[in-house]
Amino acid sequence: MRSVRDEQLILQALLDAGDDGHVSGMALARMLGVSRVAVWQHLNKLREQGFDIISQHARGYSLGRAPSFLHPSLIDAHRRAAENAGRIYFFDTTGSTNDEASRLLAAGEQAPLVVMARRQSQGRGRLGRAWHSAVDGNLYASFAFRPEVPPARMQTFTLWMGVNVCALVASFCRVTPGLKWPNDLLFDGRKAGGMLTEARMDADRIHDLVFGLGLNLRPPAGGWPDELAIRATSLAEQSALPLDPNKFAAALVGRVIDAYDRFIDGSFQNTFADLWHRFDVLKGRPVTLLQGGRDLSGIAMGIDDEGSLILRQGDGRMDRYRAGEVTFSKKRP
Repeated sequence: MRSVRDEQLILQALLDAGDDGHVSGMALARMLGVSRVAVWQHLNKLREQGFDIISQHARGYSLGRAPSFLHPSLIDAHRRAAENAGRIYFFDTTGSTNDEASRLLAAGEQAPLVVMARRQSQGRGRLGRAWHSAVDGNLYASFAFRPEVPPARMQTFTLWMGVNVCALVASFCRVTPGLKWPNDLLFDGRKAGGMLTEARMDADRIHDLVFGLGLNLRPPAGGWPDELAIRATSLAEQSALPLDPNKFAAALVGRVIDAYDRFIDGSFQNTFADLWHRFDVLKGRPVTLLQGGRDLSGIAMGIDDEGSLILRQGDGRMDRYRAGEVTFSKKRP
């Protein structure tokens, strides 16, 4: 762990380099409390991991090109993570980040914690659906908590987390996504991400809670598979700015953990309605809700205080639904 922490601090120093963009080896050695030789060894390890670290006589070291792929030390450097901050468990590939986060909670690891991966081999969405996982174009993250609150307190949790992810994407990418109830992030009807919340609970308490998120950062190198080309997109395709995946991942970790804290202390209620109104892509549109083998049509009218979808029927009746799969209808009911 000391080696990883030292790498993070070196990267942080290089990112924070002054006007000339260089940091001396002596300054790095002093900061870490190690020898110049140890600093040189750390820098070589970072070079082996894909970092372009430039050495210039009498000036020191500077960071040239950083890896375009997700890198845990660079994520922590960007988020200025303290040693006691929620730890990121990082994998090149894992079966499911949600499963891994649940396993870590069960093993007694300190919460909150984050499991992050570049690829999932057994990723899943709602209703057990598989999630297409490109080799290095996606971000998978699961955030694990121990809320110890009654289940009724968590009814709008996934919706609240969803609007926070949308708000971050809008700020970071300078383009506004939409949220399709209950958990899909869309751009003009094309899916860029999905969310899945899972919990371990008994009759009166949620003990373990895992919020999972899959985001398409950029399209697959060979393009989207034919079956996804017309309904999938990525943040890089939509963004008005170049997308730095490590800076984005750092911002995502901070936003999600802060959103969780606000949900637990109740202060989320001050902004939830406004955020939902901003990102809700269903309101006022004809939709079909698939629920338990039934197709239910109506006009989406937002959500109620418990996060249920409100559908207005042709006769004006307002019905509420706690779960289901929504698709857009071509004509009004």
